[in-house]
Amino acid sequence: QKMSRPSARLRVIINHLDRHSAGIVSFLNRKASFFIFIFQFGRYTLDNDLLTPEQRLFYEENGFLLIRNLVSTQDIDRFRKEFERICRQQIKVPGLVVMRDVAIAKSEFVPDQRAVSKVQDFQEDPELFRYCSLPKILKYVECFIGPNIMAMHTMLINKPPDAGKKTSRHPMHQDLHYFPFRPVDRIVCAWTAMETVNRQNGCLVVLPGSHKGTLQEHDYPEWEGGVNKMYHGVRDYDPEHPRVHLEMEKGDTVFFHPLLIHGSGMNQTPGFRKAISCHYASGDCYYIDVKGTTQENIEKEVKEIVARRHGVGDEVTFKDTWEIRGRLVQGERISM
Repeated sequence: QKMSRPSARLRVIINHLDRHSAGIVSFLNRKASFFIFIFQFGRYTLDNDLLTPEQRLFYEENGFLLIRNLVSTQDIDRFRKEFERICRQQIKVPGLVVMRDVAIAKSEFVPDQRAVSKVQDFQEDPELFRYCSLPKILKYVECFIGPNIMAMHTMLINKPPDAGKKTSRHPMHQDLHYFPFRPVDRIVCAWTAMETVNRQNGCLVVLPGSHKGTLQEHDYPEWEGGVNKMYHGVRDYDPEHPRVHLEMEKGDTVFFHPLLIHGSGMNQTPGFRKAISCHYASGDCYYIDVKGTTQENIEKEVKEIVARRHGVGDEVTFKDTWEIRGRLVQGERISM
């Protein structure tokens, strides 16, 4: 009978718990959410004060994150003018690779942007390389790969109107196919629209969540109209996988993981679709030997191109071709 009636002290404790039970439950829920957050996040994003939990979760689940109006119109206009100077051959940039669409390449060369589909490796051009070190870009890059940031691969894409052979397409691929460095989760691409980009002029198309898979085998697709040089594509991927077409406005920037399967469609407009991009890797990344892997074919092709252009042999390795391009833009260059 004595045990059936709680003591005065116990009744006070019980009443206190009753009054504050909602707060205690809320506190425990917040703690549980915090630990779930830590458990779920942290592989593809790092702790930071910039991304919201919703943005981090979106990148973790989908492998890309679109930030609107990140790069100013003034900066983009400067990049465009520098690109035009390159196309008119008013300047020569060491190491710069100027590419033309395979359909255009078969026609008479015209020394302006109509003949150029892409310039890459612009690390020696101070104006274009300024894109890679924009503070607005780097503060987001740090959220994915940390404070030591290397700019590894640079491109300004000038997707031309399709010449009728569908060669302006870019096959679905994973960027990691081209990179002999790891770890994969400390690599990210920033891709900025230099004008309106939509399905009509060949916007990026991505397979959300495909970054959670592995690096797949790549090779040239068997397209009737031909394929641009080094435009390798994933041999096998699920064609039923949901797709997202990233329609963007001038200055919008998408950040994406190197295993995300993506590509772009034809440019079915009379104008050119311009974008500028940089692949970043942590200064803590390291090089790997790709022999015996699915990347052997791209290693072989890169070495053949280097040998043909510079008259060198096997003394130049796949790793060498990347080390010479890499530039530190923030922090320390540790093992890259």
